[in-house]
Amino acid sequence: MAPFPVRLGVNIDHVATLRQARGEFDPDPLAAAHLARLAGADQIVLHVREDRRHANETDLRRFRETATLPVNLEMALTDEMAALALSFLPERVTLVPEKRNERTTEGGLVLSPDYLKALAPFSERCAEKGIRLSLFMDPDPEMLERIPSFGVDQVELHTGPYARAFGTSREGEEFARLSAAGAMLSRRDLVLAAGHGLNLFNLPRILGLPKLAEVNIGHSIIARAVLFGIREAVSEVRSLLLAPRGGEGL
Repeated sequence: MAPFPVRLGVNIDHVATLRQARGEFDPDPLAAAHLARLAGADQIVLHVREDRRHANETDLRRFRETATLPVNLEMALTDEMAALALSFLPERVTLVPEKRNERTTEGGLVLSPDYLKALAPFSERCAEKGIRLSLFMDPDPEMLERIPSFGVDQVELHTGPYARAFGTSREGEEFARLSAAGAMLSRRDLVLAAGHGLNLFNLPRILGLPKLAEVNIGHSIIARAVLFGIREAVSEVRSLLLAPRGGEGL
């Protein structure tokens, strides 16, 4: 039997970035979310940053009020963002590291003792509210070992290094790291997701990761949407996810 299609999360942050360039109302991220749904997206992803450089709480509120797809809120683990999540109740929260001077998320979480101490009460509140909790992690075995046995049901592996290595001599090495990390997560009964830097060219091999359940893609879809329209850009990726797959990929 063919594996169940991998879920597709479409990140609309870059639509909001274009809107913020003029400080007005267009393009509307909510309209982009509806078009992504019509093209086959399974969830909408948005990252509300502390500096509100693109998506903001108004976008999140409008999605919760009108969108017909689950919302995956990417956020840093701060008191302000925790209050936002517990107020608007997205279906999923993905915790990510955040730096004010970065253009995009640069790496996975560092699960230090202080971070784990802050994570415990937040994960308990999420469970009480029915919010599923995911961590954005590098494929680093030492760091993955620190994932707590409570509260977290999914890990999104950071595929940025693989994407940058794609087509070079380092591609196989980076894919092997992801594959080993995925096997490690599977042994811990954690759902495997992947995201960052994925596009039509490097995605097929990622789809060969055993037990991959979800990919989250933003920049490459929105970049193609500028040229071809968002429904076409989402449909292209959806077609890859629906194609037969198996093994490690080629």
